[in-house]
Amino acid sequence: MLKLIKKKTNHVSGQRKRAIARVTAVPGTGKVIINKTSLEIYQPEISRLMIKEPLMLAGDSANKFDFKVNVKGGGITGQAGAVRQAIAKLLVINDKSLRKKFLDYDRSLLIADIRRTEPHKPSRSSAGPRRHKQRSKR
Repeated sequence: MLKLIKKKTNHVSGQRKRAIARVTAVPGTGKVIINKTSLEIYQPEISRLMIKEPLMLAGDSANKFDFKVNVKGGGITGQAGAVRQAIAKLLVINDKSLRKKFLDYDRSLLIADIRRTEPHKPSRSSAGPRRHKQRSKR
């Protein structure tokens, strides 16, 4: 099932809100490097655990690759979701049997959530997109 040949790489991107993660996988031992930081010391811990989910579900097939991740935009949780999705997509490319397992566990591992925040409207733009001035009925 291993499609990668020596010196050959796979590139996949994942998105969550405004965050975009680009992952490159090369044959290796299962190391994950995110913006030049190892996954073992990546903070906060909840983000680290989110990113580890597809690696734990994949089991031994995740240990065949080293993942180099470049992520930018969005916030902490959005970036973790984007990295998680990109890694899961890459693992499915190399092992088709993981697709059903990932979809049963969490659909957002493979399919991007297209929801975005609504733009603020004029006149009270700092208050939010749908907030209006409070009115008294009497």
